[in-house]
Order: sequence, then C-alpha cells, then structure tokens
Amino acid sequence: MSEAQERAWSELAPHYILTVERDAAATSVRPGDTVDPVAVWGRSAPLVVEIGSGQGHAIVHAAASAPERDFLAIEVFKAGLARTMLDADKAGARNLRLVEANAPEVLQHLLPTASVDELWVFFPDPWHKKKHTKRRLVTPEFARTAAGALRDGGTLRLATDWEDYALQMRDVLSAADDWEPAFEGEWADRFEGRVLTAFERKGARAGRSIRDLTYRRRART
Repeated sequence: MSEAQERAWSELAPHYILTVERDAAATSVRPGDTVDPVAVWGRSAPLVVEIGSGQGHAIVHAAASAPERDFLAIEVFKAGLARTMLDADKAGARNLRLVEANAPEVLQHLLPTASVDELWVFFPDPWHKKKHTKRRLVTPEFARTAAGALRDGGTLRLATDWEDYALQMRDVLSAADDWEPAFEGEWADRFEGRVLTAFERKGARAGRSIRDLTYRRRART
C-alpha cells in the first residue's frame, strides 16, 4: 500500500473499520460474532450493504449523497479498503463503515437477520473460464444467505458485464423462493445510484453490454 493508504489504516480505521472476530481464515467471521447496527452507526436508519466494494467509488458516492442512510462496504483487499477510507473521509461520509471479510460470512454471521434494506453486488469477479465458474458468488446458496440478511421487501441489486454470468444470476434468483423480480422484461433498468466505475468502463471498452437485475425479498411466512 502507499504511504497514504498506510496512514488511512492507522488514522481512519478506528472510525470506519468494523472489528471482527475471526474463525479459521484471516477474512472469516466467527459464527456468533454479530454486530448491533444501532450501536455501530449510533442510530436506527436504513442499511445499504455493498459486496465487493473495490476502491469504494460507488459506495462512497452513495453514502455522501444519502446521509439519512447507513452504508456498509464489504471487501477483502486492504488497499481497496484504505482507498475507500481516504475518499470517505474527504467526502465527509461518516455514515459509512467497512469490513474486511468474506461477504457470505458477513451476511450469515455478522449482520443480524433481516437487518439490511438494500444489498448491492456490482461487477463481481466473473470467473469467466469454464473451469472456474464454480467460484462465482451468486449461487443458490448465496440467494438463501442474502435472503436471511434482508428485511421483508428489501432490495437486491446486481450488475455485471459478462452475459453468461448475468444469465446465471437471473436463473438463480428466478428459481429462489425468497425472491421476486422487481423489473419487467429481460433486464432491469440501470440503477441510477450506481456511479460509473473503472470496472464498468473496462467492460464497455471491451464491447460487453452492462446488465442490471433487481429483486425484492418476499415476505417471510
């Protein structure tokens, strides 16, 4: 990391980074280690969570633009988290928190059941080689885990520039009992709250179409 990024970890992390009890791996979350969002953010407000926040461009912009909401960025790369903290501090986004951890474990263990209002999965690793597609995030198991974290009526937003992954996402969520589409036709409209990031620009330059999907968490029975 750069000197500025190292400084972010020493000076800004106490405010922005959530302390997590680990399990076996460095980015794991110990089962039973659950946070209280009201205690973390100091208020009760709608919570938006982004999985794979990268350098934080989307979530910092969103947090600065919507101070009435709380935001959580999930990322496993320390340099990206450091960049996010630097930009959040510059933007005055004090309603943002970050966690260095595996996303499914954050949803399953760290966040209380039905505590999330919106969950974002923008441009996740496509693992585009056929032998690697099994490593993709959006699977039937992920759909169940995400449904546990979201409140009834909560929103799941996804975007990717890989057509076969977009089709996989749509197939997975369409087959999941906990979710219903919040769009008409083949694909959702582009989410206006998603700023244009380097990942999206790279996909567009390569001639790949950007596809959005939006789903609503069905009411629990």
